[in-house]
Parts: sequence; C-alpha cells; structure tokens
Amino acid sequence: MTTSSDAVIRKTADDLRVPPNLSDYEATCARFTWDEAAAQMPGPPGGGCNIAWSAVDRHADGPLRDRPALRFLGAGDATGRIDVTELSYGDLADRVRRFTRVLRDLGIGKGDRLFVFSGRIPELYIAVLGALRNGTVVTPLFSAFGPEPLLTRLELGSAPIRGCSSWARTSGDTAARTP
Repeated sequence: MTTSSDAVIRKTADDLRVPPNLSDYEATCARFTWDEAAAQMPGPPGGGCNIAWSAVDRHADGPLRDRPALRFLGAGDATGRIDVTELSYGDLADRVRRFTRVLRDLGIGKGDRLFVFSGRIPELYIAVLGALRNGTVVTPLFSAFGPEPLLTRLELGSAPIRGCSSWARTSGDTAARTP
C-alpha cells in the first residue's frame, strides 16, 4: 500500500517522552531468569526460537494482521512530497514467506550464509527477515562500507548466495569485482 505524504506521523516533544525500558539495571539482573524470559517470548509452532516468526508471523497470523508493521518514507520529490509505503503484518509476512521459499528453492538452508547489498528500502528488511525465518545467517551490507571493506567481508564470509538491489548493482564497480 503506497500513500502520499499525508500519512506521515507528526509528534511533539511531549509525545516522545516515554519511561525507560530498563530503569534499574542491577535489580533487573538480580531477578532475571531464562525461564521467565522464555515464558514471555512464545516460539513458533513446533518449538524453537525464530526472530522472524516473533517479529512478523505471530502477528500476521493473529488479530494484528491488518495493522501496520513497516512504514517506509521514500525520498521526497522536487515539490517536497514524500512517498510513503506501508505494509501490514499480513503483507509483510506474505513477502517474507515468499523470500523464504525462494531461498529454499535455491537450496539455501539453516546455517547457510547470505549477504544482502541494498539501500535501506523495504526489500532489505524483507530479505533479512526471510533469511532469518529460513535459519540462514544473514549479513546486510551497505555502500558506506566502501569497496575494499565490502570485498573483504564477501571474501571472508564466502556466502553461497548474495542478494543485491538494482540500486546497489549500479552504484559502483564493487559488485563487478566481487569473487
């Protein structure tokens, strides 16, 4: 779902004032148990722990399916109008699951490595969540690393698969120089 800049959320300084999540670190550490933490964080059907299931699937399969999960503000045009892309939990889950299926169809499974070279666009988050949902080790890469650090990460990580947005493919010669 894409809308115009009318959907931009505006907040005052008072709206941003929230209590801290961790006001007393020592007391929290003293009473912390892994059993209590696990009880507060349900796992996927069949057990285990999967961050993508916790972040997306459990909401998409419940009453939050139509609630916004991701709001992306694109670059403004000459008039200052900003494109807003909003994905509900259901929309995001559909795209994440589709990417998971693509990885599985390519033979990429649990423990395999994936590099994703992209700008900060919705597809980056979809790829990362889809890979995590698949049990794939994922490393996002950004052009800010520069060509040599990117090549070093790619060579050391020796991932069998790399994902790349069309922007990243045309933003320099690094992609052409990767092993």
